[in-house]
Amino acid sequence: MAGESEVGVLRALELFCGIGGWRYALGERGQVEAAYDISPAAQAAYLLNHGEACLAREVASLPRSQILAHGAHLWMMSPPCQPFCRMGNQQGLEDSRSRAFLRLLEILDAAPPDHLVLENVSGFRGSEAHERLDGILQRHGFHCAEFELCPTRFGIPNQRPRFFLVASQKKLLLEEPPDRVPDVVGKYLDAEEDLSLYLSEAILAKHKPGLDLVRAEDRRTACFIGGYGRRYVGSGSFLLTDKGVRRFSLGEIARLLGLPSTFRLPSAWPLETRYKLLGNSLSIPVARWVLNRIDLDRH
Repeated sequence: MAGESEVGVLRALELFCGIGGWRYALGERGQVEAAYDISPAAQAAYLLNHGEACLAREVASLPRSQILAHGAHLWMMSPPCQPFCRMGNQQGLEDSRSRAFLRLLEILDAAPPDHLVLENVSGFRGSEAHERLDGILQRHGFHCAEFELCPTRFGIPNQRPRFFLVASQKKLLLEEPPDRVPDVVGKYLDAEEDLSLYLSEAILAKHKPGLDLVRAEDRRTACFIGGYGRRYVGSGSFLLTDKGVRRFSLGEIARLLGLPSTFRLPSAWPLETRYKLLGNSLSIPVARWVLNRIDLDRH
């Protein structure tokens, strides 16, 4: 187990960090000692927004000594969801993308931190990966809680149901999640539209029957996935206005995810890649609520 940190400073490790969603959720309650991601686009976005580079190292090959050298008391992670996704191959731990998670389980079993939080798609729950993780946490005496949470419960008009697990060597601060009425979509829209986001008549003729269409006065949007920038049906909602039908902008999706107004995506990367970075992230308000189940002030 990691040793106690300096008074008032919680050292955290962010694994599969992407754009740094867990770091945003942690805020000033802790300090991220290191973040890992092998995606060059994610690395660029992380550096742009957090002023620090994440480590471009494949987690599957990490030696235990490197993880322990960070002295982290909290592990925050969103492992690759494709092995457990309804639209994926559902191969679970047999999927090559699960190698990194399996390596972390080995390190976790050998040298567990004080706290751990995990986010993944709902299909992770009940999987072999989930069972192995739960077994290790139980063996080391962790207090654990699991949640199926959606941003709509937090007043956000975005349907993004996800599985969350929180574990701590201390007792958890358990309470019922909020159950608010979502705001209208219009609250999250840009002040000035990007007209280039409107779909052409040719695209509408082909795809409109299958599109998830919402208006500004609605109180829901579908989950925006990583393929939103290149797919139409099943990738997220499209906005219906008096002018026609358009994609949601990067800024609008970022607001629906709860990212701060200062958040930016590197303009050098293609638009599809920037949509993918957002689609692979997590809801910041929901992740923050999960982190708050840990008594981080008494780590």
